[in-house]
Amino acid sequence: MDDNFQTYINRVARLTLPATYQGQLQHIQSSPKFQLSGTDTPQAQPFPGYSVITPPRREDDENSAFYDEIAGWQAQVVKTLPPNMLVPVPPSSFHVTLADLIWDSAYWSAVKTPDFEPQLRDRIAQIFADYRQRTTPTHSTYWQVLGLAVRTRGVTICLAPKDESAYEPIVALRRTIYQNPELISLGIEQQYHLTAHVTLGYFAAIPELLDVNAVSDMLNHINLDWLSHDNLHSVWLHRAELRKFEDMTFYSREPDWPAIEL
Repeated sequence: MDDNFQTYINRVARLTLPATYQGQLQHIQSSPKFQLSGTDTPQAQPFPGYSVITPPRREDDENSAFYDEIAGWQAQVVKTLPPNMLVPVPPSSFHVTLADLIWDSAYWSAVKTPDFEPQLRDRIAQIFADYRQRTTPTHSTYWQVLGLAVRTRGVTICLAPKDESAYEPIVALRRTIYQNPELISLGIEQQYHLTAHVTLGYFAAIPELLDVNAVSDMLNHINLDWLSHDNLHSVWLHRAELRKFEDMTFYSREPDWPAIEL
């Protein structure tokens, strides 16, 4: 289901263009992941599930300089947009999702089976073991920033592999995950093409009369300004971990949960 290398580059690069911003901004929606609930600041709402992700920023010293830059982009975007239009996620939670697994209503349905969660952990552990038998760590999975992207319910930083050798290990891992019959039997299947990104925040209080052209121009200005910086850091996708989340602000794991070096 995932693209080949060149198709991925072409598709994701289009997401960072001003024309795409204008089109997307006409269809944005408030995210149910953050809502106004008696305070002036939108609050994170329950949205539980599991994903395979890179270590969050708070635990990833290898990528601290990269995530510092992403936090700068985030602060500028939030400041530029109308108040409470974009709710920033905590920078400590910045990460790259390598494979979505299960979330929200599908998660609530699955956990009615008492042994669902231990089964999920066991099967991801076996998947990681199978993947390691067929591959060796390359230590070269460096991805770089393509630019800002406006999605239906939030704003992200899109990423592209530095070369095909950085792309193939991620796609191969996803293939190993999503084609595993035992994982499929738990109700987990691939629902999205890979679009590697770091989420900056989610839409909440969208102005009724949003000036789409002005917002698009402001985002494009931020984009061009940051991309003009010399020596932008890349992110090293060096480790994949099974993580659980209760909402979009924190991703946890126990020490014995499956993880694999990439």
